[in-house]
Amino acid sequence: MAGGGLGRDFGWLWRAYAVSSLGTWLAFDAFPLIAILALRASPAQVSAIAAASGAAGALLALPLGPWVEFQRKRPLMVRADLARFLVLLTVPAAYLAGVLTYAQLLAVAVVVTLADIVFTGASGAHLKALVPAQHLLAANGRFESVTWTTTAIGPPLGGAMIGVLGPVVTVLLDAVSYLLSALGVRAIGTPEPAPPARAPERSRLADLTEGWRAIAADRVLRLLFVNNLLVGALIMATAPLLAYLMLHDLGFTPLEYGLAFGVPCLGGIAGARLARPLAERFGQRRILLGFGVARALWIGGLALTGPGLPGLLLVMGVEAATIVCMGVFVPVLATARLQRTEDGKLARVLTAWRLGSRAATAVATAGWGILASLTGARAAIAVAGALLVATALVLPWREPMDGISRRAP
Repeated sequence: MAGGGLGRDFGWLWRAYAVSSLGTWLAFDAFPLIAILALRASPAQVSAIAAASGAAGALLALPLGPWVEFQRKRPLMVRADLARFLVLLTVPAAYLAGVLTYAQLLAVAVVVTLADIVFTGASGAHLKALVPAQHLLAANGRFESVTWTTTAIGPPLGGAMIGVLGPVVTVLLDAVSYLLSALGVRAIGTPEPAPPARAPERSRLADLTEGWRAIAADRVLRLLFVNNLLVGALIMATAPLLAYLMLHDLGFTPLEYGLAFGVPCLGGIAGARLARPLAERFGQRRILLGFGVARALWIGGLALTGPGLPGLLLVMGVEAATIVCMGVFVPVLATARLQRTEDGKLARVLTAWRLGSRAATAVATAGWGILASLTGARAAIAVAGALLVATALVLPWREPMDGISRRAP
């Protein structure tokens, strides 16, 4: 059962997340693939899609954190899903009409990023209100299992679809998945708590910066934020470079490329299932530190990727090791973040977290695109791998992590 003892309405939320996650991973790297296969883009242009969408989406979403905080979350989640549905539909429409351009891909990526930031800020606060505190880790573990299940299924299936039906079919399916997600969220029947009231004496600037200040005020959150920001940005910066290396330089097919990322994601399912028992046995702190280090050790090995089956197996092995560690780490991190954040600040903290991650990814992706144009994709990936190992220094090694919820009085 989707709810798994967490209730009927969590089941609807789980289904909505599952279908949108499947759509997302069917369309894994769809825009870089379209840019490479249909628009003949260069490595720098491929990287620029992720960089520009992240930077512009983060900039435009900056004032939305306080607005999300003081609104009911469920309607915002539905609107964000519908926005993604509508804007993604324009890509297959333009492609079939023969008018798709690189500029349109950039614009659509920006809108999707903006809607994603809004949805993320609202959904975390919504989950904390919907699920009892003692079940948050179980709920986050279920979401993480879905993420890795759909990641395992989506890229190979999407790659096969692209090979048979063309480069935009997965974008169409991704759009439909957001429509289905919106319907699932609307089916949730539990009355939503009233949003926190904005203090009339507070300035707009104070509201804009509240999420950042809440993160900065908690040393554990601050260090976890910086570490997660760096790790995520460096991993994501290598993704378009590896796509170019595999699809352009080494001649892998879209199906092989999808398999290289899909099959290892089975390890993420195992990691997500292990997260709760490991945290209960060893404690939240040891899991965050141990797997926070382990997830950053492997990516540099992608610089050694070669042609044929050996190269494909190398990519699968590196991705599998990284993903198992992430499967354990992410739900424990998500739970710790919910527990350590006051309810009245949660949407702003989650929005600030997402904005920081998007901005860092944008900067890193642009930078690594330039680096790759100067040194080649392999060298740029190797540099990212070395820096990832160094991110272990930015973890809360000296801080207690008791997981006590910090709720507003």
